[in-house]
Amino acid sequence: MPTTATASPSVLIRAARGSDGAALRKLAALDSATLPAGRLLIAETDGDLVAALDAESGAHIADPFRPTADVVALLKLRADGTDVARRRGLAERLGLRLAPRASTA
Repeated sequence: MPTTATASPSVLIRAARGSDGAALRKLAALDSATLPAGRLLIAETDGDLVAALDAESGAHIADPFRPTADVVALLKLRADGTDVARRRGLAERLGLRLAPRASTA
């Protein structure tokens, strides 16, 4: 009996750019939601935009006709991993102690 393997679609997560405007508005309309403001991360599967997330507020939109719960979770995970406030500098990662800056006052 032959076995059938199904391939999971690949997911591309990237920052939204100006050329994504029409696709984002279409996605928001499909989701019956407003387009989140702010710095958006988007997820594409097979070249189609399926979800978007405001990296700061966590507000998101997603295609209601596709299973996107896992994709939204990936977007949230990526947004947490790119949080500038929690990003360590090179000196800290290397365990270096920097000399204090000289006062200009």
